[in-house]
Amino acid sequence: MGALPSVGTMPRRRALADMQITITGKQLDVSDAFREHARLGLEAAAEKYFANAMEGSVVIGREGAEVRADLSVHVGRGIQIQGHARAGDAHGAFDAALERITKRLRRHKRRLRDHHRREARDFETTPAQQYIFADLPEVGEGDDDVILPDSAADAANHPLVVAEMATEVVSLTVSEAVMRLDIGDLPALLFRNRAHGGLNMVYRRPDGNIGWVDPQGSPAKDN
Repeated sequence: MGALPSVGTMPRRRALADMQITITGKQLDVSDAFREHARLGLEAAAEKYFANAMEGSVVIGREGAEVRADLSVHVGRGIQIQGHARAGDAHGAFDAALERITKRLRRHKRRLRDHHRREARDFETTPAQQYIFADLPEVGEGDDDVILPDSAADAANHPLVVAEMATEVVSLTVSEAVMRLDIGDLPALLFRNRAHGGLNMVYRRPDGNIGWVDPQGSPAKDN
């Protein structure tokens, strides 16, 4: 693994003026020493690449016999870096997740800088609503002929909305959308294709490659 800054020996630096960091434990007590370790580590990574990072979060919790760390840094309008890792203890899981985020930032530093310049000139968004549905009722194998109660049938046909929030659909080229999918560690990203104004989606395939859906049928090139 690549070398990371030694958090324990780093000089105490001034926190980023506008960056708020939340550190949360799930089924795990988070010590003050770990909070300081995580805060300094995330601040150091953010300050190295983005002086105007907005907020960050660290969620640490047990996952079986291991500890999982989920890190997220909101580095700019519509750009969020995420990474996770597992290890035998909280410090090991955090350090591994931090290294993944650092590598992702380093890999895309130049492309992100160019991307920000383009956004500063013509950043276009479309307001939208995002919904989260409750899980649908499960039907076991061989139960195709089972008649669901009215309440379960209604839930299957009309999923219960458990959360609703405002979001934005960003106007991007395909390569910019792929970059955001990668740096954000996202499963899928809906965007408006800058070439023709239609809605497109890029998504992560089970084989690890990235798929692109374009109802307009644009040629497979950077537009």
